[in-house]
Amino acid sequence: MARAIVHMDLDTFFVSCERRTNSELNGIPLIIGGGDRGVVASCSYEARKYGVRSAMPIRMALKLCPDAKVMKGDMELYSQLSHDVTEILQEKAPVLEKASIDEFYMDITGMDKFHGSYKWTNELAQKVIKETGLPISFSLSINKTVSKIATGEGKPVGNLEIPEQKVQDFLNPLSIQKIPMVGAVTFQLLSRIGVRKIQTLAEMPAEVLQQMIGKNGLELWKKAHGIDHTPVEPYTERKSISTETTFSQDTIDLAKLRRILLGMVEKLAFQLRAEQWLTSTVTVKIRYANFDTETKQCRVAYTSADHVLTKNVIELFEKVYQRRMRLRLIGVRFSGLVRGTYQIDLFEDTQEMLSLYEAMDKMKSRYGFDAVMRCAGAHFKPNTKDEILKRKK
Repeated sequence: MARAIVHMDLDTFFVSCERRTNSELNGIPLIIGGGDRGVVASCSYEARKYGVRSAMPIRMALKLCPDAKVMKGDMELYSQLSHDVTEILQEKAPVLEKASIDEFYMDITGMDKFHGSYKWTNELAQKVIKETGLPISFSLSINKTVSKIATGEGKPVGNLEIPEQKVQDFLNPLSIQKIPMVGAVTFQLLSRIGVRKIQTLAEMPAEVLQQMIGKNGLELWKKAHGIDHTPVEPYTERKSISTETTFSQDTIDLAKLRRILLGMVEKLAFQLRAEQWLTSTVTVKIRYANFDTETKQCRVAYTSADHVLTKNVIELFEKVYQRRMRLRLIGVRFSGLVRGTYQIDLFEDTQEMLSLYEAMDKMKSRYGFDAVMRCAGAHFKPNTKDEILKRKK
């Protein structure tokens, strides 16, 4: 039985959220992002006509589209509306994966036995639109790759179905840039030898692609042929990442404790970005010398930025640590995770900040977590076996 995989994507999500709140924003070029030195987090189709794109510096965007209205954005609002959409989809879908704050996959294989898969998907999309006021596009095909590409081709508010026998005909005329795993470097490499369309890519021998690109060559060849066996991973908000430290000697040194917490945040935030997660819940845990254990948590707008999470962790620590007794353990946990590529707060940070995070993450990935750290958090030393081995390498 051919799989039936649905991809749903909330159209220009941040823009749509703002327009839902203020109808005067409808029909005008709209940019969601930071100040003059910030970057574009999202933009309306009216702005895209002028060449404005996500992650573009605001100054460049305004040169392309001087009449655009720039708004800072409200991640609290976006997080809540994303949660509302998730609840609607979870109630109906047999298997739901939340790929990011505005993107979802569903496996509805076998649904045709009871009622048409396309009809069911279209009705679900209309339910989202009716109950949230947010536009949503979807596509239905045999796997995640084809469905995602088809959603992009059908926007705005598209609703395509690509059956198995039409997959290659659908893919062939498209640019190789439509394949999710093809970035700028891979596109330039393949373009130099005249490979710009998926059909040309599909006609190349898999061995040649492997020699050119490496281990991802075969995977790219498969995607060009519409082959993707990646399963839809069920979404759950119970996923979390955490770290904690038990002291060899109980301590009441507040400066030391804060430094360790900062190091913990830096470690976990790097892990979030490396694995493309965003967190919505922050928890701080302490254990006193008498073994009494207390925790404090708070909800945050989806993020994976050190400096945003650090502020919340320090505030929680100051609230939970009230007894001024010695501590034997402290810990930090990030939960309520969703997949996401908004690696830092695009509404607050400058292009320089984006570049700094990118550079630090590259060094950490190559040489180990503690290859480069902020001075304030350098007191924290990870002690898991994997990280120790990575440092030795």
